[in-house]
Amino acid sequence: MNTPAKPAVRPADPRFSSGPTKKRPGWTTDALKDAALGRSHRAKPGKAKLKEAIDRTRAILGVPAEHKIGIVPASDTGAVEMAMWSMLGARPVDIFAWESFGEEWVADAKQLKLDFAAHKAGYGALPDLAAARKDADIIFTQNGTTSGVKIPNFDWIAADREGLTINDATSAAFAQAVDWAKCDVVTFSWQKVLGGEGAHGMLILSPRAIARLESYAPDRPLPKIFRLTKKGKVDLEIFEGSTINTPSLLATEDYIDALKWAESIGGLAALQARADANTKVLADWAARTPWVDFLAADPATRSNTSVCLKVVDPRVAALSAEAQAEFAKKFASLLEKEGAALDVGSYRAAPPGLRIWCGGTVDAADVEALTPWLDWAFEALVAELKQAA
Repeated sequence: MNTPAKPAVRPADPRFSSGPTKKRPGWTTDALKDAALGRSHRAKPGKAKLKEAIDRTRAILGVPAEHKIGIVPASDTGAVEMAMWSMLGARPVDIFAWESFGEEWVADAKQLKLDFAAHKAGYGALPDLAAARKDADIIFTQNGTTSGVKIPNFDWIAADREGLTINDATSAAFAQAVDWAKCDVVTFSWQKVLGGEGAHGMLILSPRAIARLESYAPDRPLPKIFRLTKKGKVDLEIFEGSTINTPSLLATEDYIDALKWAESIGGLAALQARADANTKVLADWAARTPWVDFLAADPATRSNTSVCLKVVDPRVAALSAEAQAEFAKKFASLLEKEGAALDVGSYRAAPPGLRIWCGGTVDAADVEALTPWLDWAFEALVAELKQAA
């Protein structure tokens, strides 16, 4: 068997996981030295840290002053489910699902016995966004983390809509623009684009979402961690740093550090530019590489964070589904064994392939250094196929 020669240079940092993602450049544990450890999150130092995280989030993302920002339990999933449980049921609902997390919101809608329509597409495509009804509430995922497919814009959402829009933006926030006029609920988690730690979600509510909370009481029991109102009014303390349950002040300090770094490099525009530059490296490489392609069929819908790739070489495409899945698994394992890329296998429910994180904490030089290793691993595995045949 002719084994191809290994590339001479490895990425300086091989962490390309899609969540938790790579820490910001230059991160060390010294970034956590000012954490309010051993203090109550309701004491002045702890509450001040939580409020700082909220205020810095607003500044970097450009969240309008009239929108409320809260730190909530259970990551992005908890934030979306909090919105669904607390707000939905007053109107019919349109759910747009084209990857695993959108499918979870469909499952939740069934559990909540909502009057809903599920608009679906397979991995690599978007459903018909034009199906969004003006009088319905809308749930969508801005960037499909497990499919690498994003919405191209917000034009499909009516400016004069009657319903609310819930935007699961967990791998889009800080890397893609959010049209705040078209979004009533925006959610994300710390462990995506800014490389923070898991378990905490962010919930951003427009005045329209707050009005829904204060005018509609769903006919269902709400767990404590989902309760956003007190005596019929939104609990504004949640949006000033008084969290519903106990947050990690260590993780909070880490998120604040990431926000400070984002500000230091130029804020939102710089973060988006870094993600775009990283993705362009892969796009340029894919354009000259016949064995690979993006999972997203339409270039306008290709994610600039969770970049999903598929192997299109006829020798691999001719394999059974099981063999293709095994090929992809070996591909990711080989890259990890060589220290070239960690955690780049496709999501377990997605088509077999690779998923390479290109968010703003990743350096383009590392993506450049990765591409020869992708070619090497492919050739090494194809050589194995030839030998087995």
